[in-house]
Amino acid sequence: MQVTETLSEGLKHEFKISVPASDLDAKAGAKLVDLKDKVRINGFRPGKVPVSHLKKVYGRSVMAETIDQTIRDTNTQLFSERGFRLATEPKITMPTEQKDVEELLSGKTDLTYTVAIEVVPAIALADFKTFQVEKPVADVSDTDVDEAIKRIADSNRTYAAKGEGAKAASGDRVTINFKGSINGEVFEGGTGEGIQVLIGSNTFIPGFEEQLVGIGANETRTLKVSFPKNYMNDKLAGQPAEFETTATLIEAPQDLAIDDEFAKSLGLESLDKLKEAARERLVAEFATATRQRVKRALLDRLDEAHRFEAPPSLVDEEFNLMWNSVKAEMDSAGKTFADEDTTEDKAKEEYRKIADRRVRLGLVLSEIGEKNKITVTDDEVGRAVIERARSMPGREKEVWDYYRNNAQALAQLRAPIYEDKVVDFILELANVTEKKVSREDLYKDDDAEKTAA
Repeated sequence: MQVTETLSEGLKHEFKISVPASDLDAKAGAKLVDLKDKVRINGFRPGKVPVSHLKKVYGRSVMAETIDQTIRDTNTQLFSERGFRLATEPKITMPTEQKDVEELLSGKTDLTYTVAIEVVPAIALADFKTFQVEKPVADVSDTDVDEAIKRIADSNRTYAAKGEGAKAASGDRVTINFKGSINGEVFEGGTGEGIQVLIGSNTFIPGFEEQLVGIGANETRTLKVSFPKNYMNDKLAGQPAEFETTATLIEAPQDLAIDDEFAKSLGLESLDKLKEAARERLVAEFATATRQRVKRALLDRLDEAHRFEAPPSLVDEEFNLMWNSVKAEMDSAGKTFADEDTTEDKAKEEYRKIADRRVRLGLVLSEIGEKNKITVTDDEVGRAVIERARSMPGREKEVWDYYRNNAQALAQLRAPIYEDKVVDFILELANVTEKKVSREDLYKDDDAEKTAA
């Protein structure tokens, strides 16, 4: 076997490899001998078929298998000897001319091919004991609990009909019948009866709810609106429309006493028990926010401590995934880069930086996990599947079957578990100090999470 390196640029390498025809013939011959006891050919007793006859019948297919196996074995040996960790699958280039292919399969010529690869660079890990990580911690106040209970009460508020002659105001619930048209033509899906609209909820087409302010029971109005450019129905998106609308009932929100009876209506024994449950939930939410802030701080520190060239193909792949998602979201919202006070080129530059960070951090976390024998057990993945199934009541079996039959989906569940275990490993070594902060400060950096790996 002859190996010649024809390219070495950064993380990219290319080799020209030649395997003598005699080696291929010997390997193919061994495979044919092995076939003697496995095939049945008319006119020959089992195990008595001459190798020469087997070669006539199976020679080309056996040589093809031999070539494929030889390429795999040769590449594995080459990469192992040079200590290469591949970033992507190797790109193999074989002879394509019909004459060359025929001679190769008939064993008349040497196997010559090129293999192009991109490798993962050697990563020198930092000393995690030198890391300083601040852990923001917020206490749940009585005010936080009261506000949480008020939100629960607002979502359970009842409504009662207003008196005769009353007009609808913001916050009222209006029951309507409507018929929509575009250019005088009624469109499919544009009619409705007995539809309840909460004025100010912003759940209808922009401008629709506001035009109901001041309407009375049994009053008819023509509401003029435009469908959003990103409306799910392409035929209606961006179109101006008119809705002939009749209000059949005007209801005002009723005061709701937050007391023991309210708590009992939610299945709890008393208001104290409701407050206790609300506090527990807030404590869990604050802990999650703290975890996110600490993890982001740690990833920032890892990013600073590990500067190296990320494999370009992995960065391109990550960038393309993000960019396609960004473009789809912007098209859906009908926005342009000018609306975001930037240009497409500047946005691409920023997202490519994020892609590079994500790839490097992913490689660093993988290196830490591998060197410290951090693994994810099947039980841990199983518990994650169960949690996902529980989050979709009534569809538990469907969720379970989906993950059981989808290796890629299971891998997507396993990845964040692995990442969290590596993060926990680093935090055990790092110098973590707690800092008391307000609830507002705890949540103020949520938007920055998008840059984390």
